[in-house]
Amino acid sequence: MTNQSYQKFRLTSIVLALIASTASISSLQASAEVPMTKAVAPGYYRVMLGDFEVTALSDGTVALPVDKLLTNTKPEKTLKSLQKYHLSTPVETSVNGYLINTGSKLVLIDTGAATLFGPTLGRLANSLKAAGYTPEQVDEVYITHMHGDHVGGLMNGTQMAFPNAIVRADQHDADFWLSQANMDKAPADSKGAFQGAMASLNPYVKAGKFKPFDGDTELVPGVKALAARGHTPGHTIYAVESKGQKLMLWGDLMHVAAVQFENPSVTIAFDSDNKAAMAQRMKAYADAAKQGYMVGATHLSFPGLGYLRTEGKGYAWMPVNYVPVK
Repeated sequence: MTNQSYQKFRLTSIVLALIASTASISSLQASAEVPMTKAVAPGYYRVMLGDFEVTALSDGTVALPVDKLLTNTKPEKTLKSLQKYHLSTPVETSVNGYLINTGSKLVLIDTGAATLFGPTLGRLANSLKAAGYTPEQVDEVYITHMHGDHVGGLMNGTQMAFPNAIVRADQHDADFWLSQANMDKAPADSKGAFQGAMASLNPYVKAGKFKPFDGDTELVPGVKALAARGHTPGHTIYAVESKGQKLMLWGDLMHVAAVQFENPSVTIAFDSDNKAAMAQRMKAYADAAKQGYMVGATHLSFPGLGYLRTEGKGYAWMPVNYVPVK
């Protein structure tokens, strides 16, 4: 073979190798083009509080048109506050529950919506199971208030979701939401809230498993109910304490972090008494910032656990740092 022939042969070999390589890469790329699953995994996040194990449980998210729902402010101010956090309306808003294992009692605070708020919620039961527990193991269920996204998960269809649990809530909320007379005189667009509360609580009432309390009450060692009325007539927050560490679970003391931390005077249309709800929020914010304890809330972005500090005329939210529980 002449030198010229050899050069032609070598060039042809290189070209063929490049073609084969390109075909191989194209084949790999084609095989990688699989459909996106877009599935949502059950959500739980665990922290230790002294000797207590606290597990945040996700019920999912719901889109809220907060520019229309927030009151004592203007829609344009709400939108401006949202933009600072790269948010727009409607805002995907978390619904969280909290499971407290004290070592002797397994206590669930709020149960999510189940079927009462549409298909994007109702995941708390799956989150509970993913976290390593079963509904049958829950000893007590404490309700912050009787709105559907807090009590719906008490039922699994026509069956009590927590068959071995005692359910507790403030008597003022029970008197209001479980009253047929109150439902009868409520506006048509509010009757569903009464129906949801009744469907969720009445089976426990009939079974003798509902035990209301009135105001500040220690329920089990280390877990205390504290009256925070305003959002509803019997809205309650829960203080959890172990070995000098404290967690305050706020329920619906606030709804939109991007707006209401900066300006605690902003209220929401869901409040039964927005002036009282505002006063409770301001009190809770100030105490949390001063004392430095952990807080959790139903509608803070999951897991909804963190700390508050003062910033300007308002407050800033500091989510908990991710730390695997050992």
